[in-house]
Amino acid sequence: MIADGVDLILWALLAAALLLLASWWTFRSYRRWAKRARGPVSHALPLGAGTLLDEGFTSDRSGLLALLKNPDAYAARAESAAMAGRSLDLMYYIWRLDTTGWLLLAEVVKAADRGVRVRLLLDDVNVQGFDRTFLALNQHPRIEVRLFNPTRSRGHAIRRTVEMLLGIARFNRRMHGKMWIADGRIAVLGGRNIGDTYFGALGSGVRNSHDIDVAAIGPVVQDAERSFDDYWNLGLSLPILTLWPKFTVSSAAFRRRIARHVTRIEARDFIGRKLPEGVLSRRFHFTNQIELIADPPDKAYGRRSAPWLVDRLPDILGAAERDLRLITPYFVPGNEGMEVLTDLAGRGARVEMLTNALCTTDMLVVHGAYGRYRLPLLKAGVRMFEYGPIPRRDGRRDLLHTKLFLIDGKRALIGSVNYDLRSAYMNTELGLLFEQPEVVAELMAEFDAHIAPEAAYALELHEGRHRFRVRRAGLPEVMDRDPEAPPILRAVSWIAGHLPIQSYL
Repeated sequence: MIADGVDLILWALLAAALLLLASWWTFRSYRRWAKRARGPVSHALPLGAGTLLDEGFTSDRSGLLALLKNPDAYAARAESAAMAGRSLDLMYYIWRLDTTGWLLLAEVVKAADRGVRVRLLLDDVNVQGFDRTFLALNQHPRIEVRLFNPTRSRGHAIRRTVEMLLGIARFNRRMHGKMWIADGRIAVLGGRNIGDTYFGALGSGVRNSHDIDVAAIGPVVQDAERSFDDYWNLGLSLPILTLWPKFTVSSAAFRRRIARHVTRIEARDFIGRKLPEGVLSRRFHFTNQIELIADPPDKAYGRRSAPWLVDRLPDILGAAERDLRLITPYFVPGNEGMEVLTDLAGRGARVEMLTNALCTTDMLVVHGAYGRYRLPLLKAGVRMFEYGPIPRRDGRRDLLHTKLFLIDGKRALIGSVNYDLRSAYMNTELGLLFEQPEVVAELMAEFDAHIAPEAAYALELHEGRHRFRVRRAGLPEVMDRDPEAPPILRAVSWIAGHLPIQSYL
């Protein structure tokens, strides 16, 4: 019996050693391949004076326009693409090929047809399965598509799965930032990806995601361009054609495909009924107190060539004297993040946070991990709210996707960063930190609207446990369990919250 046990241990150790060796070889092989596959270095084009954006958005001060409504956020991107005459530099974690995804692809192609140089950088994790579309886009002589941290195995599920498992540490590091920069004159920055859920194109099966972007002009746009260049030229941002070197497609067929999508009834309905006009002609609010904060791209290697955003966040948030308000769809703060909030509350600051309720969240595992922080935060005096609006007519609830930090009602940080450990240590993130009274006032009003009783449940401490204060027809005013969440969701969430995977969430 003892000998059998020893043999089992030896076999387990041997298997572990072989797995480590295979992982090391996979990583080494990938690094060597990526070094050969990387594209030429390129940079943002110099500013000029001959485009519509040069004429309308040249400023020696940084200006901001809050984009709170989803159709406005779409229109700002479409309008800037239509006015661009020199360059479009676009970075996204997700670009869905749905109604708005195709409409914006059509705008990008139109710009390229006019001679605009387009650089499109996409995180690879959401491109898999859509390679042909972006490869066809890449065939345009004025468009280059690169993928961030891509897998080598394309179109073969088993090989790709093996590559992911052997290289999980590398594969788990994603580019989560979002930028839309036109002619180096205007940038749309914030939390929205490209897709119907982010722009209010609510077709079958689509939920409405609330988020915040800003359109920015002036010197801060040049900071965004430099950050884009850093990501574009990183050795992990590889030309899509290196993954499919022999791929060709009929340009005429691709354009016919675009035409079919943009003339569908869903596209015509979105453009005709929901799209505002002249969004970028609205008043911009100017400030000298603004900073682009971006993770260095080599965070994807685990390096700290410059401070990570998480390194600066405690000082930014801890500087609050009166109040801190934060919205994050995914809330897994870890010990250090908890300490920032509880210390502020202990000093007498009013700390308020909002995240998705169980009945609303699209990340059940993350919500389970968040559940473990409810009681300690309430005991520390933090005011907590969970977003659970009344369902729409089709039975679907709006989803909270906003990432917002408000400090003392005068400073704001918006961007792609969630208050979770994945944003802190795994993903690359970026945000805008600024002081601008009119814009911050708009954001404060947005926070108030999201925590209103008809939109959110308020948590409170009662006899050593948490409970929910609810104002909803047909529900009791006080509930001990997650409101409007069936037992199966509560059970799965509880189990997920006790798994040792918080650092990946």
